[in-house]
Amino acid sequence: MALRLPRPLWEQMRQHVAALAPQEACGLLAGEGEQVLAAYPVRNELASQTHFRMDPAEQWAAFQAMEAQGWDLLAIYHSHPTGPARPSRQDALGAAYPGAAHFIWTPVEGDWDCRAFGLENNRVVVLEFNLQDE
Repeated sequence: MALRLPRPLWEQMRQHVAALAPQEACGLLAGEGEQVLAAYPVRNELASQTHFRMDPAEQWAAFQAMEAQGWDLLAIYHSHPTGPARPSRQDALGAAYPGAAHFIWTPVEGDWDCRAFGLENNRVVVLEFNLQDE
């Protein structure tokens, strides 16, 4: 599975993680099949530089918005402002949505970059995704 991600949503996530640095930012991506259609930034209630926990009310509101559109949760995104550019052990252990990709943002040469991973059964797999120019 290679998710298709419109560049405006990529940019929305990039701006979100950059604005909250040095704290971790987090959010959800929703869509149909392999097509990402919306990004939902969610407040990190831990306000931490090394961990995140989505605000339950904002996370619930995002899921309600997805359901109203008939969309599925496709991915979870969050940032690692101080690295690494891969899931942490805590990320792998805390993965609660089987089948959802995990987009992890890290700073690279004064900007932000993102990689995607699959996290299931304590395994980490690098995933491909396709940026779409509209």
